Order: sequence, then C-alpha cells, then structure tokens
Amino acid sequence: MQNLTLTWQSAGGAAVALYGGAYAASRVRRAPLSALLREAGTLLALFALWQLVGHLSLMSAEHALDRARWIHRTELAIGLPDEASWQAAVTSCPAVVKAANYYYAAMHFTVMIAVLLWVFVWHRARYAWVRNTVVITTAICLAVQFIPVAPPRMLPQEGFVDVAAEYGQSVYGDTVGGMVKVAQLSAMPSVHVAWCVLAAVAVIKVSRSPLRWLVVVHPVLTVAVVVVTANHFWADGLVAVVILLFAYALQAGYGRWRTRRVAARPDAVVAGAGATEHVATRS
Repeated sequence: MQNLTLTWQSAGGAAVALYGGAYAASRVRRAPLSALLREAGTLLALFALWQLVGHLSLMSAEHALDRARWIHRTELAIGLPDEASWQAAVTSCPAVVKAANYYYAAMHFTVMIAVLLWVFVWHRARYAWVRNTVVITTAICLAVQFIPVAPPRMLPQEGFVDVAAEYGQSVYGDTVGGMVKVAQLSAMPSVHVAWCVLAAVAVIKVSRSPLRWLVVVHPVLTVAVVVVTANHFWADGLVAVVILLFAYALQAGYGRWRTRRVAARPDAVVAGAGATEHVATRS
C-alpha cells in the first residue's frame, strides 16, 4: 500500500504555504478564507511535528521490543484479552484483514479532517474547543512517544503477525538495512484511538441530530482494527483515552478559571457602571 500520509518535510512546507495564504487573504479582507487557511496550517504543522517525533526519541530504541513484551505480559497478568487471539480469529479471512489494514491507514486522518471541517463551517462557536482538544491531546501523545515502544506486530514470538506487510499494505515501507525504522516504534499511546474517540465525542456534543450516535461506530471499528492488525495493544488505547480525558479536564478547568477571573475584576464592574451612568446623563 502506498503511504497515504505526508512526510514531516512536506507537511511542514504545506503548513508554511497555508499560513502564507492566510496572511494574503487577511490583507484583501477575506476573513473566512484566512481563518480556514490558518486553521488548516496549524493542523498540518501539528502533523509535521508528529511525523518528526516519529523519527526521534529521547531514549534508545534498543529496548522498544522489551517494553512491548512487558506491556503484553502485564495485560495478560491483569486479565485483559490476548490481542494475538483476536488477530488469529480473522487471519483466515483475507478480505477482512485487507479491509482492516486499509481502515487503519486511511480513516485515521479522513474522519478527523471531516469532523474538524464540519465543526469549522457549521458550528464555528464550538470549533476552538474541538481544535484545542486535538492540539492538547496530540501534544501529550507526542511527548510520550519520545519513549520508543514497539507495536505488537513486531513480536512474532508472542503469536502476532504483521498482516499489513504480509498483504503489501504497510504504510511504513521496507526496513533499512534490516533495521526497524524508528517511526514504527511509537505504539504507546495510540493516537488512532485518541483521535477516533475525540471525533466521536465532538460529533455527539456539537450535533443535535438523533443520528449523531452512529459516529460511535468509528471508535468501535478503530479499536478492533488496531488490535487485529497488531498495530496497538489494549494498553496503548487506554493510555490514549486517559490523555484525552486530561485534555478535556484541562480545558474545563481553564474555562472556570477565566470565568472567575473576569467576574472578580472590579474594573469591569466599574466600567459597566460608568457606561450606564453616561447613557443616563445623556438621556
């Protein structure tokens, strides 16, 4: 499968171009277009950073496989289902495996971009909340990913199979000199899970349609896909959801702090009283 994502260099270049377009649009007083280009540039810049971090690490990649084995052993010790058994249940169905590989590669960004565009165009007042959640969640996931963790598909001795490579659908390409690319060692946490849950929550919170609950299908399918393709452990998704909840709590706390700060400002009260008195005098 051809890699459906941009490199960090191309994403960064596109972000710069979009920022330039946003500035040009603002100069000719095209505020809606400028805002759209600026937001697209911000998201592409974030994606470029995510891609770059995938090639870097603060710790040696030497123990990435050891960390993955520890996660798998710990999951089994606390009673979580064995991901290898879930994968084994579908490997006899090539059509299902190929569909899962494609869903993993394509729907991650497609759904998130669609949700962000939908909120920006039709629910602009809620866009900042959704965008800030994406930025905070992804930034924390990026920080965690500086510690390399191998995905389960790199543990054949534990019963896992790299089904994407088996069917020629890997988005990571071939290894270099027999060595694993560092970009593949960012399994913990699962940004796929974080983003799919974020997209579902955004649609459910923003929309008022009774059909909005159908969006829950996306995170359910994504969790199943990342497991049966052996790209993530259960623990990767659980950590991602905890990070997402922290992002929501951070925004809620900041919102309450701002509300209290504005309410406690005596100058705001005095200014309001002065304006009322001025109007009354003129009357």
